[in-house]
Amino acid sequence: MKLFNIFLGLAFSLTLAISLNACGQNKSADKNSVKLTSDFPVFKTNEDWKKDLSIEQYKVLREKETERAFTGKLLYNKEKGVYKCAGCGNELFTDEMKFDSHCGWPSFDKEIAGGKIKTIEDDSYGMHRTEIVCAKCGGHLGHLFDDGPTATGMRYCVNSESLTFQKEMAVAEATKTKNNIDTITLGGGCYWCVEAVYEMLDGVVNVTSGFSGGNVVNPTYREVCMETTGHAEVVQIVYDNKKTSLDEILKVFFTVHDPTTLNRQGADEGEQYRSVIFYRNNEQYKVAKSIIDDLNKNKVYENPVVTQIVPFKVFYKAEDDHQNYYFQNQEKPYCKMVIQPKLEKFEKLFKDRIKKSDK
Repeated sequence: MKLFNIFLGLAFSLTLAISLNACGQNKSADKNSVKLTSDFPVFKTNEDWKKDLSIEQYKVLREKETERAFTGKLLYNKEKGVYKCAGCGNELFTDEMKFDSHCGWPSFDKEIAGGKIKTIEDDSYGMHRTEIVCAKCGGHLGHLFDDGPTATGMRYCVNSESLTFQKEMAVAEATKTKNNIDTITLGGGCYWCVEAVYEMLDGVVNVTSGFSGGNVVNPTYREVCMETTGHAEVVQIVYDNKKTSLDEILKVFFTVHDPTTLNRQGADEGEQYRSVIFYRNNEQYKVAKSIIDDLNKNKVYENPVVTQIVPFKVFYKAEDDHQNYYFQNQEKPYCKMVIQPKLEKFEKLFKDRIKKSDK
């Protein structure tokens, strides 16, 4: 009997070690808890997180616990769709990236492009691993390993409680509901700044950084910076007009940039940084002109608004490394000194309009 008990103890220790190596720790520890910090775009107090998350989600996302192997609701999910962060709705993986690793947790061989996930060196529990967290809210997802069986060689080992799943049909329906979906193209200085703000506005379906208003076909970022193309740095915003409105989008626009400085935003100077609204129809023109007229009439700014209202012709998408720039480069000085204050201003003035996670 004594030998049998010893055997059981060894077996339990081996199982625990395998479990830890497969994904993450089983018990949270204070030193491993997600720090209360504003380093991530979506910032809430622990009390707010507890209100917005289930008990299980909070333990995993904010306290870095790990759900028991082979118990996650998404482990065996085979449906087509998108896997999102359960804390903030950030799109992380698609069904095409998921594979069965037999480790006990949902596994993916890559993430959706655009800096959706951040990696952190993790030396807890006597092991050296790579932790993965949501780049938008800092929520703990799991760990990243280099033992994947696919061409990428990677295995994103993720807790089901860290994720929500949106079926492909729901995605398609949201995209194809043409009566609800509209698009506006705006230039308000550096597109990195403007893009980061609208990524957070509830009702915005997609934000893409690029160029418009010039005479060069498919320009590069370098060409636009040389001021030889006539293009402005812009963001193309696709939004659901049942959840937000052009009026609200333009109010955000005139809040987070200075529309009174010609071809300049702060230290960024040049025609590519001009304040401009590219309208697609008469209704968009009327709304834009009405708001500008009101701003000037009520002397909201010390100087007149110089924002151009120009018919939309064509939009050229910027290079991939310019998409979701802030979320990929939050530690860079420009992001901290220029973009972060704009996000904080948006969060303060439009706190009730920030995107909420999908439940």
